Amino acid sequence: MVPTNHYSLYTSPMSIRDRYAPSPTGLQHIGGIRTALFNCLFARSRGGKFVLRLEDTDRSRFDQSYVQNLYDTFDWLGIRWDEGPDVGGTFAPYVQSQRTELYRHHADELLRQGRAYRCFCSAGRIEKIRQEREAAHSSESGYDRHCRNILPEEAASRAASGEAHTVRLKIPLGETTRFSDHLLGDIEWKNDDVNPDPVLLKSDGFPTYHLANVVDDHLMGITHVLRAQEWLSSTPLHVILYDSFGWTPPEFCHLPLVMGQDGKKLSKRHGATSIDEFRKQGYLPEALINYIALLGASYEEGRDIYSLEELGQRFSLDKLNKAPAIFDYKKLEWYNGQYIRMLGDGELAAACLPYAAEAGLFGEAGTEPSPEQQRLFAAAMPLIRERLTFLHEAAEKIGYLFGEPPLPAPEEFFPKKANAAETLELLRLGRQLVPHLAAAAEDAAAEAYIKEQAEKSAVKLGDLMMPLRVAITGSRVSPPLFGSLRLLGAESSLRRVDRALELLGDNTGSPLDKYYIMQYKQI
Repeated sequence: MVPTNHYSLYTSPMSIRDRYAPSPTGLQHIGGIRTALFNCLFARSRGGKFVLRLEDTDRSRFDQSYVQNLYDTFDWLGIRWDEGPDVGGTFAPYVQSQRTELYRHHADELLRQGRAYRCFCSAGRIEKIRQEREAAHSSESGYDRHCRNILPEEAASRAASGEAHTVRLKIPLGETTRFSDHLLGDIEWKNDDVNPDPVLLKSDGFPTYHLANVVDDHLMGITHVLRAQEWLSSTPLHVILYDSFGWTPPEFCHLPLVMGQDGKKLSKRHGATSIDEFRKQGYLPEALINYIALLGASYEEGRDIYSLEELGQRFSLDKLNKAPAIFDYKKLEWYNGQYIRMLGDGELAAACLPYAAEAGLFGEAGTEPSPEQQRLFAAAMPLIRERLTFLHEAAEKIGYLFGEPPLPAPEEFFPKKANAAETLELLRLGRQLVPHLAAAAEDAAAEAYIKEQAEKSAVKLGDLMMPLRVAITGSRVSPPLFGSLRLLGAESSLRRVDRALELLGDNTGSPLDKYYIMQYKQI
């Protein structure tokens, strides 16, 4: 027996139940995640239930890999639902392709009531009508209601004989549909402007989005529908469907769109939009959740950082904005940096390690680190925490710790206003200090020591450190020098300084002679 109403199973008429109902026809993107997150937060804020339902009736675009992407994405983000295909629930199944009998039953109910009719028009006829209207520059659009007045008995007979047909909803003509939206207020929509008699059941027996959506929301006891404003034009049709069944619609709240900086709907032309792309770039899930939760909503004045639990405690429909939300990639980067700096050394190392392995920091791309490499990697996290915006940057910033960096051009060693001979003397002095600096337990002790030596030698501290930094790290801009020396140890550090000294000159020629000879041999 096919149930017509599941509200008898619904525990309390005052309980909040909302849902995220994606169509698995693509990767999860910012707009969809924002919708899911707001539904989750609203349910949590009111002690209600958050439901996941897969609307997979578009079989031409359906792909199981997109279903897996959905599960992987939400698992990574830490967003959980109370009921869904993978966790079950009172109103299972939560996959529309497994509920087709329900939709046929309800379509038949509308046919019996005279609120729907069978349509025998072919796709070719409908396309011909569209082309004729276009050629005539007609303002009419949609179906021309050709089969609306076929007698039900005749339509039933033709269907019984096997003639292909769809089932269409009879839109009441000359009337106005009214509904209330929590964010947009009271809305009136002339039925003449609603999609003319839309298809509810396709010729293959699968429902369209509109029928399945309304039937499932009703049978699953959904009390609130939070979705993007792009679905606003479908709401009059859904309200008409609810009225046709004699059901009370849920409360609607159409969320503001997410736009790019140019004021147009966020898309790939603005940058990454799928969560997979952000994940691969080295964003933390907590940073994405925090930022997405602020797209079109406010919480507390003067506060930026919230955990998922805190967002659930503070979320309110009354704090949503009507205006479109602007997606600011720079602001998201700032959030990512903030969350990176909140991680402990071990947490940061664990988060960065997969990116470093993929980048080939420990050998070939994908090579896992040895225990010693893993220890060094974790120990280097304090050196770069304040310098990271993305997790993938770790490999580049500390690559010099895992292999001797290429020697740069001699000029890179020169402090400002220093010549080659002066730089050579500075590096020789720096070499004498390396054992003591590498043995210093704290940066403060190393800094005090090198300052004292710079003063004794009557040189500027910055001038003394510059060639030493380049010799150790291969770059003028690098993580802290003292920490680098400490991690490399005196022996390895001295070897690098000796390489640089050899590059800068020896007793048999001018400081740059050997460099240019080496360059010539390479040509």
